[in-house]
Amino acid sequence: MRREGQQRRRFAIGAGAGSYLIFAVIFAHAVPLAAEDAAGSGYHRAQEILLGGDGGWDYLTFDEGARRLYISRSTQVVVFDPDSGKTVGVISETPGVHGIAVAPELGTGYTSNGRDGTVSVFELRTLRQRERISVGSNPDAIVYEPSTKRVFAFNGASKSASVIDAQTGSVIDTLALGGKPEFAVADGHGAIFLNIEDKSEVEKIDARRLSIDARWPLAPCQNPSGISMDVAHRRLFVGCANRLMAIVDVDLGRVVTTVPIGAGCDATAFDSQANLALSSNGDGTLTVIREESPDRFVVVDNVATKVGARTMAVDPQQRRVYLVTAEFGTRPAATADQPRPRPPIVSGTFSLLVMTR
Repeated sequence: MRREGQQRRRFAIGAGAGSYLIFAVIFAHAVPLAAEDAAGSGYHRAQEILLGGDGGWDYLTFDEGARRLYISRSTQVVVFDPDSGKTVGVISETPGVHGIAVAPELGTGYTSNGRDGTVSVFELRTLRQRERISVGSNPDAIVYEPSTKRVFAFNGASKSASVIDAQTGSVIDTLALGGKPEFAVADGHGAIFLNIEDKSEVEKIDARRLSIDARWPLAPCQNPSGISMDVAHRRLFVGCANRLMAIVDVDLGRVVTTVPIGAGCDATAFDSQANLALSSNGDGTLTVIREESPDRFVVVDNVATKVGARTMAVDPQQRRVYLVTAEFGTRPAATADQPRPRPPIVSGTFSLLVMTR
């Protein structure tokens, strides 16, 4: 999943060059990690909802206030009501969509459209697309920063961040990042923390001054992808390609510890109600990590999900985790031009997994 050309460690699917899907067969024989706590987390797969259709996918975003789940899907965003279990709308004409950000107080949402280098602005109430803003090359992660009312679109190919004034819809600045951006998270108080995949570091961005205030190495983490935050305890949870989660103290700017996770992580999340950090892994596991103190973290579970389910969104109030994946066909034989060919997605099998505890 994800990335035009070689922009991600994810794989473009089908004719839609902006849609992305994990080459999940890589993980088909991976062995889940042993849990360190026999009591477990209580998370389990409660439901699988067939959404169907064709094409790849990328990020999921949950709007807790509106009770809507936004699912990026190749050239559109599927809007799902998790309480009724029904699709309630579609945001169309979002070519190569990667991410979705929402600004509830402004009544607007934003999508990063990797294929044509734009950000779409849509109305949260009607889902009507209001305008499309030109940004950098292959915008990927997208974050709304509420204290400044600014949207940050992170451009994978141009290694930059386009900063949009959410109230006017204009690009007010472009920040050079010095590396390939992956995922980002805002703390709600004017700071944004961004993974730089090709340098294995985190950058701290001041959303008010529009400056990069710090760069922190993530060693032994390699190729960071998903990132989330425990805002109260000032800790980042960074998912890494070498089957580690790095926990970062944002006040000291250093990795305080690492814990093992499954293979193929593409998203992390923090369940603030239960003090649990989560890693969704392409090998078909959800790693659950308990925060026993700000510097002590223990793996308590590796819950079976489904191969390819490596992006997620969390509803902490309802104790739900949402993941998406599909069924895959047989991997084609390798050729000189395609030494690692991608397995096809089985048409119509795209589904939403609901994990509860």
